[in-house]
Amino acid sequence: MTNITITAADKTGSFSVYTAAPKSSTGPAVVVIQEIFGVNYNVRSICDWLADEGFFAFAPDLFWRQKPGIELEAKNPEELQAAFGYMKAFDGQKGLDDIQTTINHARSVSGVNGKVGAVGYCLGGYLAYMTAAKTDIDASVGYYGVSLDTKIDEAKTIKKPLMLHIAEKDGFVSPEAQAAMHKGLDDHPAVTLYDYAGVDHGFARIEGSAYHKEAATLANKRTIDFFNKHLKGA
Repeated sequence: MTNITITAADKTGSFSVYTAAPKSSTGPAVVVIQEIFGVNYNVRSICDWLADEGFFAFAPDLFWRQKPGIELEAKNPEELQAAFGYMKAFDGQKGLDDIQTTINHARSVSGVNGKVGAVGYCLGGYLAYMTAAKTDIDASVGYYGVSLDTKIDEAKTIKKPLMLHIAEKDGFVSPEAQAAMHKGLDDHPAVTLYDYAGVDHGFARIEGSAYHKEAATLANKRTIDFFNKHLKGA
């Protein structure tokens, strides 16, 4: 586990990427897309978990244009408010550019089999959806993505597999928004949606107040099975 630095595609600077490698010498890669709290302990632990499952993992610092190295915690009220501020100022297109740059780097890493997936949470769940629509990713997973109901039209460009985990009681995604997601995506041949009854936004964040072990375990198993199928061919 280490940090590397990648030059941005627009040449305006460079950003840090936390990386974790599997014990096996070869395998696919997964880009881990942060929540609004930066590449914090939670994001790094997801990378480490994926490495344990046989994937090279890469988590780019997507807020670097505002402030490099942001690490915030949801349980701290002041840091939560700061996180919302960073999210509002975030340039989504630049973020997607940085994700594509990270994908390109991952494919160039010795041992990576050429296949690269993405998994994102919250803001990252939204970006995982947009990554499926706007980049050359091989497979994507989004956990409790926000504002997806406003981007249903983007689904027409999604050709590679996408899985979305939806929290039924998500305080940031209304029942109406969830219904719109199902209406617009249920019949899409590349998209699979799973609903998790009675759980709130952030149900897979281990140290979060909304953590739900049973739902998180099921979602994580589905994620690994999905990546094994589409990135490893298992």
